[in-house]
Amino acid sequence: MDSKASIRAAILARRDALAPGERIEMSLAMAEAAEQLHFEPGTVIAGYLPIRSEPDLRPLLARFRARSARLCLPVVLDRETIVFRDFVRGAELVKTGFGTSGPGPVAEVLDPDILLMPLASFDSSGNRLGYGAGHYDRAIAKLRSMGRSPRLIGAAFSLQQTDEVPAEAHDVPLDMILTEQGLRSLSQSL
Repeated sequence: MDSKASIRAAILARRDALAPGERIEMSLAMAEAAEQLHFEPGTVIAGYLPIRSEPDLRPLLARFRARSARLCLPVVLDRETIVFRDFVRGAELVKTGFGTSGPGPVAEVLDPDILLMPLASFDSSGNRLGYGAGHYDRAIAKLRSMGRSPRLIGAAFSLQQTDEVPAEAHDVPLDMILTEQGLRSLSQSL
């Protein structure tokens, strides 16, 4: 089995090779596919704003807001910790670490019910490969220690799927994956 670093490098190179127009079209298809996601009004959904060649979830987030979701975005507090701040329409965005932007420190910190996560790669068993900093692993562990069980949804292009992602004991598998090809369940728990 390949190492996490070699899988990450190969898959991200593949994603980076997509033409910007392709990424836009695939991101719009993801927004369409996400209409299948069922949630109650007021559900707190964590998304993210794209960096590098990630899928652009802004059209999807706008649709969720129109369906009465309460949105939040990840903010890197330090090298170890992210929190999720309330993402309201018209709020000023600030630099929030690792090339990301999000709501500033006056925004309320929320605990998401649904967590849309960027990732480098995923496999059909729901194993995910992030960017290597472990921010989401720690955020999920913290939420679970508070008695919360957010639905974990990876957001990626279908070309980011690999045969097998090496999983470690602390790795939490995804419940679902959202790609331009649709929204599908990955775990046995749904």
